[in-house]
Amino acid sequence: MKTAGGAMSRLPFFLFLCLFSFFTASASTKQGQVYIVYLGEDAGAKSKGAILDDHHALLLSVKGSEEEARASLLYSYKHTLNGFAALLSEEEATKLSERTEVVSTFRSDGWWSPHTTRSWEFVGLEEGLSQGWLPSGAHAGENVIVGMLDSGIWPESRSFSDEGLGPVPARWKGVCQEGDSFNSSSCNRKVIGARYYLKAYEAHNGRLNTTYAYRSPRDHDGHGTHTASTVAGRTVPGVAALGGFAAGTASGGAPLARLAIYKVCWPIPGPNPNIENTCFDADMLAAMDDAVGDGVDVMSVSIGSNGKPPRLPDDGIAMGALHAARRGVVVVCSGGNSGPAPATVSNLAPWILTVGASSIDRSFNSPIRLGNGMVIMGQTVTPYQLPANRTYRMVYAAHAVVPGTPANVTNQCLPNSLSPKKVRGKIVVCLRGSGLRVGKGLEVKRAGGAAIVLGNPPMYGSEVPVDAHVLPGTAVSMAGVNTILKYINSSANPTAYLDRSRTVVDVKPSPVMAQFSSRGPNALEPSILKPDVTAPGLNILAAWSEASSPTKLDGDNRVVKYNIISGTSMSCPHVSATAVLLKSAHPDWSTAAIRSAIMTTATAYNAEGGPIMNADGTVAGPMDYGSGHIRPRHALDPGLVYDASFQDYLLYACASEGAQLDHSFPCPASPPRPHELNYPSVAIHGLNGATTVHRTVTNVGEHGAHYSVAVVEPMGFSVKVSPTSLAFARTGEKKSFTIKIAATGKRSRRLKRKYLAGSYTWSDGVHAVRSPVVVLVA
Repeated sequence: MKTAGGAMSRLPFFLFLCLFSFFTASASTKQGQVYIVYLGEDAGAKSKGAILDDHHALLLSVKGSEEEARASLLYSYKHTLNGFAALLSEEEATKLSERTEVVSTFRSDGWWSPHTTRSWEFVGLEEGLSQGWLPSGAHAGENVIVGMLDSGIWPESRSFSDEGLGPVPARWKGVCQEGDSFNSSSCNRKVIGARYYLKAYEAHNGRLNTTYAYRSPRDHDGHGTHTASTVAGRTVPGVAALGGFAAGTASGGAPLARLAIYKVCWPIPGPNPNIENTCFDADMLAAMDDAVGDGVDVMSVSIGSNGKPPRLPDDGIAMGALHAARRGVVVVCSGGNSGPAPATVSNLAPWILTVGASSIDRSFNSPIRLGNGMVIMGQTVTPYQLPANRTYRMVYAAHAVVPGTPANVTNQCLPNSLSPKKVRGKIVVCLRGSGLRVGKGLEVKRAGGAAIVLGNPPMYGSEVPVDAHVLPGTAVSMAGVNTILKYINSSANPTAYLDRSRTVVDVKPSPVMAQFSSRGPNALEPSILKPDVTAPGLNILAAWSEASSPTKLDGDNRVVKYNIISGTSMSCPHVSATAVLLKSAHPDWSTAAIRSAIMTTATAYNAEGGPIMNADGTVAGPMDYGSGHIRPRHALDPGLVYDASFQDYLLYACASEGAQLDHSFPCPASPPRPHELNYPSVAIHGLNGATTVHRTVTNVGEHGAHYSVAVVEPMGFSVKVSPTSLAFARTGEKKSFTIKIAATGKRSRRLKRKYLAGSYTWSDGVHAVRSPVVVLVA
């Protein structure tokens, strides 16, 4: 289970699974489990009342009485799609799934969770821009409405001031739903609407524990406030995290956009309700249905599935996004925090813009001076400092545990594992892995340690997420902790002191792919490359809930207005804001055109001109970052776009999963192959010979444009684009071309079952429209 800050902290999945099962089993009612019954496209000219009657009638066909049928209904989806969520037994769900009007019936499980300044200046770095980087054509997203599906909002934050904003757009149809500590005055001309959804959550978990969550759109957790301010927070000077780190002016990417809040994520009952959140399909689908009906233009969803991704017809986010896209709403989702393992990326539908996470050019340096004179550079945002130049004894956690601690976690500083006698007054070296990073600091403090040094195991390499620990401390890379442990093991009296920490900018190289960012290939359909792009997601500063401490640990009573956390949850709103800017500048563009503009203008190079790297020092590729790192300014003028329609997506589902997603569109006997979807990237799975791919581009630039193609071929394959030039007489004109990909010669065994990457780029001397080409060697 990912945490609210994405990679901020984690429980071992097996431990979470046991806890989740234990605490939720008793919540299942005699009425059954929550199922979503999906009926396809909305019911057209039917009134909302008539649609509701149809849903009741379907339930009555499997229930014993009309009263029971009505009582079992949780949500009726009727704005953009046709369907409902209800409490059903497995037998009742099976009967409904057999009816001809039903497309799919699936359980609404809580196996979804949130994926959790300077970052905006950084994404404009290649233009040499400062805080005034926003192009005039985008108007800072003015009057574009972005819907946030998350844990709610802290409306009093200065990031959500409506000072100077005009009236709420007349097309807005939403509401400001009142509840605990949230009334109509909590909304304004910035936060123009707010709703909350927890029927499926309570059906599964029982009544909400309001100690850890507000029964309202108010954010107790902090995650939703963080993502909302990253998308559309106002420009706020004099902002810093606890301890004065990352001081400067905070701003969302689209500071004049309007926010609509849809609270769908709630605490998991158990030992860490402050830390772990869950989100149910039925609640999220209701929110997405309402959001489109309310009039949002962009949806930002920093939420994803855990474990094996569901089939598209059984995926609430995918189905909600499909019908939102048909109505012109761009849906942006986080890709997940299960990297760097392959095939871990989530939110895989091609009508969703899926985002990975990378770093920016800022660090929080905290030198560690060892007793032998060596200096190891750590990173931290803890506000506590040890006395300057005072030396402390240093101990490795594995040498200081209480008897009986399991051998495989002796170095993890898990709760109650450290011996106070062995660590009191010392700097304790712990390793990341099992348990919460901030929890390890709490354990060191409990045992009387003076400070914590948190080291990376091999899987995390050089990537160092920072934390506001409850005691002095810092975190170090794998190489750093190895040097420290070598010193401890070779010294009879190892000592160290921690220098003062400070914020450093212009760090090189940047960006670097975050190790936690989930990687491709696409586990459902490898012929569609996912993630689509990457954006800043490591150590991001944004607004925070004042009901939540920076660590979210019980016993941490510190209150902060802004906080630094990491995750694809943080990169997703960067791309959402970019979509808002494009919506503002090009209101007539389709959702596919906006997605294409963001993807084809992304870069595979860092700010210094070298290739984007992974945190372990290897060169990153499309399976890590998709089309590349976003460049919002370039996306506003992409030159050419790859467009796609609702029907194209239905054909894709027919080909990819044999799934008919809408009764109005039966699957043809031979639908186009999945890689024939007019997507801005090309992925070929298991090629052993040759194949031809078709693409069509639309000119969104000037009249009389003339483009030529340049190709970078994957190792061992030829890529031939025909024709090699495209001439456009007018804006809006379309041109088609083919891409023939063929194996050439023999390939070594070491390349078997590996993805090899190349690209093709259309250029007119002003625009460079780049598409990655990825081939899996058969």
